[in-house]
Amino acid sequence: MYAIVEIAGQQFKVEEGKKIFVHTLDAEEGKNLEFDRVLLLEDNDKVLVGEPTVKDIVVEGKVLTNVKGDKVIVFKKKRKKGYRVKNGHRQNFTQIEIVRIGEKGAGPKPSARKAAVIPAGAESVAISEAEVETKAKVETKAKVEAKAKAKVEAKSKVAEKKAAPKKAVKKETTEAKPKKASAAKEPAKKPAAKKGEKSKE
Repeated sequence: MYAIVEIAGQQFKVEEGKKIFVHTLDAEEGKNLEFDRVLLLEDNDKVLVGEPTVKDIVVEGKVLTNVKGDKVIVFKKKRKKGYRVKNGHRQNFTQIEIVRIGEKGAGPKPSARKAAVIPAGAESVAISEAEVETKAKVETKAKVEAKAKAKVEAKSKVAEKKAAPKKAVKKETTEAKPKKASAAKEPAKKPAAKKGEKSKE
């Protein structure tokens, strides 16, 4: 049994007994917390998908410690300008142990937890994994058949076009038109006179 829960803006896949690190929460060590933003719940091959959250299901966690993460170096530089800045950063985290996944207000009794797995809520949808797999197979099979049918239709259209009789194309014969003879040729122009010479005319 596992759940996908949103804690401090991040999504985590959690199981009972699992320890996770989340962004710092305002809680003391040893305090129990409830997270009600459960996005998905899986139990015995039954999947509940929230719309957007699964109704009446919570994840209970116990705060173990508040710790700092590994150091991250933030180095900035602008070349040819003499600008260099080096900073270190250590993110604060809260370590949480998941105590229980189940219905709101129910105790950690196993019988109550099993009954709480499938709540009668309009916001949640129950789908078994087998149904999901069969749906996916049917959809892919239908897509493959549709593609094959489209290919066959396209080939038949191409064959029809090839088999269709070609239309007779009229070739226009261009007759050579006689060139118009120029009646009188213009006299050739005389070359321009040079600077030093005077024309005799």
